Amino acid sequence: MSAAVLGLAAGALTALPALPAAALTPPVGFTADALSTYQTNGIVWSLAEANGVVYAGGTFSGIRPAGSPAGSGTTPAVNFAAFDAATGAPTGCSLSFTRSSGTATVRALAVSPDKSTLYVGGYFNAVNGTAVNGLTAVDTATCRPRTGFSPQFGATVRALDVAADGTVYAGGDFQTVNGTARRFFGAVTPAGALTGWNPDADEPGRTLRVTPDGDSVLIGGDFFTVGGTASHALAVTSPATGAVTHAYGATFIPSSAVIKDIVTDAASDGWYAAGEGSGPTSFDGRLAMELDGFGQRWRDTCQGATQAVRVHEGVLYAGSHVHDCSSMGGFPNQGRKHLTAQSVDSPDLLGWLPDTNDGVGEPVGPRALTVSSKGGRDFLWVGGEFTTVNGTGQQALTRFANTPDTGAPPAPAVSVSAPRAGEVEVRWRSSLDLDDSLLTYRVYRDGGATPVYTATGTSLFFSRPQLTFTDRNVVAGRSYSYRITASDGTNTSAPSTAVPVTAASSASPYQEKVLADGADLYWRYDEAGGAFAADASASGNGGVYMNAPSYRATPSAVAGSAALSLNGTDEYVYSDRLHRYTSPTPYSVETWFRTTSSSGGRIVGYGNNIGTERGHTSGLSDKLLYLTDDGRLAFGVQSGSTRPTITSAVSYNDGAWHHAVATQGPSGMVLYVDGEAVGTNQATGNRSYNGFWRVGGDAMSGAWPNRPTSVYFAGQVDETAVYPSALTAAQVAAHHALAGTPPGPGDSTVTLTPDEDAYVNSVAANTNYDDSQLASRGTTAYLSYLRFTLPSAPAGRVLTSARLTFRTSSDSTAGSADRHSIVPVTGAWTESAVTYTTRPALSTSALGTITGAASVSTGYAAELDASALGGALGSATSLALTSNGTDSLRIWSSEATTAYRPQLVLTFGVE
Repeated sequence: MSAAVLGLAAGALTALPALPAAALTPPVGFTADALSTYQTNGIVWSLAEANGVVYAGGTFSGIRPAGSPAGSGTTPAVNFAAFDAATGAPTGCSLSFTRSSGTATVRALAVSPDKSTLYVGGYFNAVNGTAVNGLTAVDTATCRPRTGFSPQFGATVRALDVAADGTVYAGGDFQTVNGTARRFFGAVTPAGALTGWNPDADEPGRTLRVTPDGDSVLIGGDFFTVGGTASHALAVTSPATGAVTHAYGATFIPSSAVIKDIVTDAASDGWYAAGEGSGPTSFDGRLAMELDGFGQRWRDTCQGATQAVRVHEGVLYAGSHVHDCSSMGGFPNQGRKHLTAQSVDSPDLLGWLPDTNDGVGEPVGPRALTVSSKGGRDFLWVGGEFTTVNGTGQQALTRFANTPDTGAPPAPAVSVSAPRAGEVEVRWRSSLDLDDSLLTYRVYRDGGATPVYTATGTSLFFSRPQLTFTDRNVVAGRSYSYRITASDGTNTSAPSTAVPVTAASSASPYQEKVLADGADLYWRYDEAGGAFAADASASGNGGVYMNAPSYRATPSAVAGSAALSLNGTDEYVYSDRLHRYTSPTPYSVETWFRTTSSSGGRIVGYGNNIGTERGHTSGLSDKLLYLTDDGRLAFGVQSGSTRPTITSAVSYNDGAWHHAVATQGPSGMVLYVDGEAVGTNQATGNRSYNGFWRVGGDAMSGAWPNRPTSVYFAGQVDETAVYPSALTAAQVAAHHALAGTPPGPGDSTVTLTPDEDAYVNSVAANTNYDDSQLASRGTTAYLSYLRFTLPSAPAGRVLTSARLTFRTSSDSTAGSADRHSIVPVTGAWTESAVTYTTRPALSTSALGTITGAASVSTGYAAELDASALGGALGSATSLALTSNGTDSLRIWSSEATTAYRPQLVLTFGVE
């Protein structure tokens, strides 16, 4: 990647002054919104356009409208179809390409420069029943094959282009044309007569293109020699003779790779090639080459078998299944992405990412691209072997337009904290819009209609930076809530779920010491749910919670903060941004942990991947803090072929909280536990590579000393920090000593889970529902009841805020767009006996309202009237969930797993 993208991946992104976002972030020229387009029932291998018509050739027998499932609504179309570029519907141009034996297919389409003739190549010997052999010409005005044009190709034609003088250049599997030897490349006149162009390659041709000036023909394919000249996969040839005028040596394209497509672009004075290789060191990406001199401008070495490329207004669009750009310093091996965009000036991936699936056939997804214009709009057409587009069923064809952009970005994931007196920190993970990398964010407080802060930020699918707003217009002891929207300039997301917070009157001494000592990644794990782990440092190194670990675990290691529970199977947290470490740069890793596991596990580590699927875990691991099966703590690095490791003599799987710090610097490695050094090692070096911090688990090879049975950690973690320096013994001891020190006088918070909860159903009026879910609906009625034992207010304190937190269940109808009221219960009930018939009476006044809880398996919170609830302190009180609407809300009850249970959060402040 270029320095620009490397800087985006590695540098801290802070909120910028608000600049207007555009509906499409330049230079991207197409939206990611797939338009309604007819489909085929097989593979589309080639596309071409002329006069507002798009032609598709492939291996199929019919077409059907968008939305029609396979096998329904099919109209016959034998290996060829024509469509209106602006509507995606058939034009009525119908040609049938067949063979007397074998499977016929159309593999190449090209249009003459004057747009009057469409040339069709492939493996067929008849068009509409008239004999042809591998290549035919079609009048675009009448959709009729031209008479008198009947060249004979000995095997499949896979590539075509037409010169200004009408010469038709072809490449493929054939070794004869019109009965004369032409190995894999040949050309014919507009009348079908053989020309003298004879590159004479030793392996098949896959693609070719006449340069805009007509002075050269670029060829690509499987070959290793052209006319006896060594030139693998690419060559520049004379348009008259086929002689090589510019060759590419044996190392330019690896022997394990071929070139699948070439496109020229006069505006950028360049040509671009698509590579497909085998193996991690082959070539699967894109090449940008010069038309003047034919040298390389840049090379994209991402892995993922590029099949097709097209240039439109300075952007190179590609069809591939890119999945690993780590060789360019980009994202690691992950799930496949099938459509990408890059500037013609740089290999950096742009913010354009509609997607298909792999589909049928090999499968590799898209196979062909073309651009067409009609009615003042531009369209990018995509053909291939896919069966879905953007997650919706659509086979082999789709298209995108330059306007309008109708897709709104998703709402940001938000985390709010009150780190010190007079401040509320609002942090959010930047949203991912598939065609708008630059978004505008607006922060709203307490349900207001005017934003209190506006900023812009850039994100890509592999780089979702954290942004931060510090609200200093707050009063200690008062409760606030924050929501954020994301806008691309045309479309705006729904507001994020309101996140409440009570402004503090003092700071955590532990937190302030960690920040003062320079932490540039600091995860406190205070989120109530969701996938976003906020970084409390100024570096914006947010993290991602994977597989829904248990949030807000208690007791925590540090006063005033919650902890995170991990299941030891698949739950972990990873840094949302690529980091770069070059040995021997000093660093420190710090965390608190608590476990009784006898299977060990990785607590904190650095690796080169972020996933859990096979091949998506880290192949490189370094800077590890892990627990052995017998509970001892180990700190290890990779240095050359060795793994210098410190292992404690004492076990720490005793169920108590322990403080671990690992440092490495000019004096070597030190491992501290509970404020004291437990081991040292003189090694100063470690592995230099790009990677991600992970907490909770990742792959570990058997070369690590005392490798644990489980590479995932089962237990709790708290206050994880990474520093760009080696902490001193005094600093480590000070951190340990401050953990139990509470903030100064000010607020205190109590979190309660229900003593009892149940719901009733008017349809089954005499049935008691005491299970893992609660429900609320007006018609037909559901009501839910929750009982809490409220504590008395601490001396000198009053109840300043209260909120009910809950998580919608995984039921497909769990989310609700309706309003649901939280009402005091005045009648008697018990969890084991309450039914709709015996339901208790309710107060006439609500304590709070649930709105916007529309998603399933999502955490929400509703603010309650603290002054009204304050009178019930020191006693048991019951709350009911009720509604007048028809859309049911389903949430997890106290019978669910700990992390999903409803909670009543009470905050007490100075009277």
